[in-house]
Amino acid sequence: MRDGRGGSPTAVMDEAPMSDHERRRVPTVMGTSHAVFVSMHVNRPGRPAASLRFFTAEGELPACGHGTIAALAYLAQRAGRVPYRPTLHAAGGIFTGWAIREKKYIHASFDPGPVDLREPTAIERDLVLPALGVPSGTLAPGARVASLGRSRMLVPVATQSALATLAPDHERLRAACDRLNFLGCYVYSMPTPVGRLAARMFAPSIGVMEDIANANSTACLAAHLAGQNITHITVDMGDALGRPATITATTRHSPSGPLIRLGGAAEVAPSVPLP
Repeated sequence: MRDGRGGSPTAVMDEAPMSDHERRRVPTVMGTSHAVFVSMHVNRPGRPAASLRFFTAEGELPACGHGTIAALAYLAQRAGRVPYRPTLHAAGGIFTGWAIREKKYIHASFDPGPVDLREPTAIERDLVLPALGVPSGTLAPGARVASLGRSRMLVPVATQSALATLAPDHERLRAACDRLNFLGCYVYSMPTPVGRLAARMFAPSIGVMEDIANANSTACLAAHLAGQNITHITVDMGDALGRPATITATTRHSPSGPLIRLGGAAEVAPSVPLP
């Protein structure tokens, strides 16, 4: 969300005996891009713990950033206490989450784990960049392939106006991402001196033509920009879809690499029956 509006609606459900085919149908019938299934761990002393599974209409994901934020808000509200600090288990790893109350919203954050970064190959550039349709002269240097569970390409453009007018060829982009086994492509404007920027995430390979908010790709960008001594970013997404969202990422250096903390605000809507 941003300033109490917009955001990426996400279906959050308690774990239930469902087939993966049934789980894939949940985002479609609920009108969301993603669904997250939550199961609490029992008989575990100390900090609460939960397992998360993430699905789109195309299948299961090892990780989902905004799905994790939604799950944290859901768990905190159900527990009836904030601050709330659970341990989360997902296919992409085990990590810590935090949730605090901010007015009528819950601000959730988590450590997504290490990010792998590399230069894209010539073949990757030749397949992805033409499909994005970046206007001539607006592509900025510094494209990277980043992985946080699954690879995606980070593509910088010079201005926010170039980002706003971007009109990818989705079928061509899907074919490129399918061939390269990419999750999608995260296009972003150059950050201001205080680390504010805009981004758009195109992920046709997982059935999401454009994601309203993509926190894990923002973590990938934060890891990349940490190498330029930019340690805090505020990323605006969703404007092209009329659903403004803002994701924050703070990075600190450690001997093992950059440590990232992702955050975003969420509002837990009343429960509705699954159609």
